[in-house]
Amino acid sequence: MRQISVDVRKTKGQHCKAFRKCVGSGYAYLGLRADYQEHLRTVREECGFEYVRFHGLLHDNMGIYREDRDGRPLYNWQYLDKLYDSILDIGMKPFVELSFMPTALASGTQTVFFWRGNVTPPKSYERFGELVENLVRHLTERYGEKEVKTWYFEVWNEPNHPAFFTGDMKDYFHLYEVAARSIKKVCPDYRVGGPATAGPAWITEIIDFCHSNRVPIDFISTHTYAVKGVLDEFGTKLHYMVTDPGAVVDTVKRVRSWIDSSKMPHLELHYTEWSTSFSSRDPVHDSYVSAPFILSKLKRVEGLADSMSYWTFSDVFEEAGPGPDHFHGGFGLLNLQGLKKPSFFAYKFLNELGDTELECDDTDCFACKNDEGIQVLFWDYTCPKQDVPNQEFYARDLPASPSSPVRLSIAGLEKGVYAMAVYQVGYRVNDVYTAYLDIKPTLTGTLSRDQVRQLSEANSGKPLFVKRIVVENSEPVVEDFEMRTNDVFLVKLSRV
Repeated sequence: MRQISVDVRKTKGQHCKAFRKCVGSGYAYLGLRADYQEHLRTVREECGFEYVRFHGLLHDNMGIYREDRDGRPLYNWQYLDKLYDSILDIGMKPFVELSFMPTALASGTQTVFFWRGNVTPPKSYERFGELVENLVRHLTERYGEKEVKTWYFEVWNEPNHPAFFTGDMKDYFHLYEVAARSIKKVCPDYRVGGPATAGPAWITEIIDFCHSNRVPIDFISTHTYAVKGVLDEFGTKLHYMVTDPGAVVDTVKRVRSWIDSSKMPHLELHYTEWSTSFSSRDPVHDSYVSAPFILSKLKRVEGLADSMSYWTFSDVFEEAGPGPDHFHGGFGLLNLQGLKKPSFFAYKFLNELGDTELECDDTDCFACKNDEGIQVLFWDYTCPKQDVPNQEFYARDLPASPSSPVRLSIAGLEKGVYAMAVYQVGYRVNDVYTAYLDIKPTLTGTLSRDQVRQLSEANSGKPLFVKRIVVENSEPVVEDFEMRTNDVFLVKLSRV
């Protein structure tokens, strides 16, 4: 039996909340949609996310930059204001990604994704700098310097990948320098960083470049995923999960060590994208396996990064075009109809942990406390053995297998009456995708509104049970749990 023992009197320190600092989303224009804003409000309220990051802020459909017939710049902030107003009204902040190139300013025609983001360098770096400066000045005038100081400005997205930037590293460093100096010209305290690379690339190089040339940089950003394969722009490639326990974790450790040993060891580290897979058509995102995967990785990178931004919060997302089915392997914690995937509950459970972490020897457990009580989150992460690619393997019903049972012991409680609430996510428990597979063969079209309601109610995250416990003579509270592979449990003990 797996023993998890905690003592409420033995604290480890402040619980790291890097997991909820930021979350990714579909490109900027989608943020004007009502369902996007509704989903963002849900994850803000239940998962606690603080910032949201997206591509395409400078895309033509946002209308920010164009030129008149004489080549003079014309700026339009209408959509930008509506988007950022909605984010702030929800109680979040933008993690500003400066991408991609407005057509009028682009040096070429190469684009990426269904929505055709231009990925070429600017035809005029001077004009690009003016665009960034005017953008930041407008944000300052509208939202105030005090507010914008709390934001982050990230230059571009994955410039080391030819699909996202047609220039080379030298071109990107030029782009970064122009943008960074333009931002700092408005306010030297505004935070800017990069290189937002696909994988751990150009990290030491950009630090050395900025240090040698006195170019402003406040943070390093980069991305990591746990899948083998190539960019899946239109959802047509095959991928396999990386079974190595060091997937994601080793990369975060490596980049942290590079920064620590660099000439600028004070730099923050932000993983502005991470997930199981970088394909928006990978059913692993819908699977219950994603919940313990998320928890396992976040536990092992605790304290190494200033943020781990999950990609993404919603299936309101169109890199490969609109999702073709209710569950199509979209990145989101929520599907298009707002149904909560198992991955959503991983973040919801994390967000319900108190600010003080307790000592615990179990490597797959968080134990915390706050004024409301004690919370213990534990899981089993067992990466399934695949015989086919993700697109087929995770699209089917995947029954769990028995795992070691857990005995949870909570010591050091004061005498009194407590309520124990137990929550779970796993195979057929808050597992909306498997529930969807049960009814999918009978569908002749899309889910009815009543079917959506039924799936939502059956996978709402309500407690498995709540029971009354009386503590006498300072005896530990002991509870046993039957575990299966990839089960997740949250136990909340509060004084009545």
